[in-house]
Amino acid sequence: MPERPRALFAMTAENVPQVFPPDVLARLRETVDIDPALIAEDFADPRVRAALAEAEVLVTGWGCPRIDTAVLDAAPRLRAVLHSAGSVKGFVTPAVWERGITVSTAAAANALPVAEYTLAMVLLAGKDILGRRERLRAERVSQGWGFVPGIGNHGRRVGVIGASRIGRRVIELLRPFDLRVSLTDPYVDEAGAAALGVPLLPLDELLRTSDIVTVHAPDTPETHRLIDRRALSLMPDGAALINTARGALVDHDALVDELRAGRLSAILDVTDPEPLPADSPLLDLPNAFVTPHLAGSQGNEVARLGLAVTEEAERLAAGEELAYALDRGALERTA
Repeated sequence: MPERPRALFAMTAENVPQVFPPDVLARLRETVDIDPALIAEDFADPRVRAALAEAEVLVTGWGCPRIDTAVLDAAPRLRAVLHSAGSVKGFVTPAVWERGITVSTAAAANALPVAEYTLAMVLLAGKDILGRRERLRAERVSQGWGFVPGIGNHGRRVGVIGASRIGRRVIELLRPFDLRVSLTDPYVDEAGAAALGVPLLPLDELLRTSDIVTVHAPDTPETHRLIDRRALSLMPDGAALINTARGALVDHDALVDELRAGRLSAILDVTDPEPLPADSPLLDLPNAFVTPHLAGSQGNEVARLGLAVTEEAERLAAGEELAYALDRGALERTA
């Protein structure tokens, strides 16, 4: 039997048993030599420093300290960082790439529940759930069965902003429904959109022609306040905005004005700031549905992240190409 690579957990300690429940942890330990009782929350800890000297793999997660030059100097054998969450921007420094260390992320696994949340919200928005709920609350009497003009999901126009992992999965999940889905993304060409089975539109046209707009672009300087006052004004009356990306992509002051006017509705799983202040109008407006950043992996879903890392560790140990290795060149335009 080949010797298992030495590995070290680097994340907030409370996350390890959540992301790596017993069955997943057992499988990981069959592949790498890792001590679940030794978790690097601080790379300056003497026990951690001793483990770094032998570590070939860092299994990282939420709360991982920055991996800078000093840490790398203490980890001369390190060859891979396997991240059991999404973005690595908060802790992977340029020194990691400069030393040729492979970085892999479970972002693809984390994309699944976000896309599922989005699918549910698209279908509910098409039924005008917010508006119909508020009418029932106000009247306290059900109107019973009857035709409600203007609602429904047959032929509903859905605009997807961003062909990210999540955006692509959303497009895939929407495919079985009788919806008209379009995409905008400056890094996708006509052929790429055709491969996804959707038309590619400029952002302004997508906003003008969509009943529901769902945001899946990364938070970068180029996308800051992408959905600003002008962009919101392009959306047709009665349209809904869904944001599961990052709050900074939307101008919340402009959005509140549109919501107060009753022209649009919004479903927000992310906000700016996050969390919202207690007096934020977004928490009270009847046409705003705000959830506390729960679209991503929660509860039993986080074990999927640990499983994704375990599978990557198995590929690494077998000398195979990693499925989710990051390209440094593309990192600037991803989450």
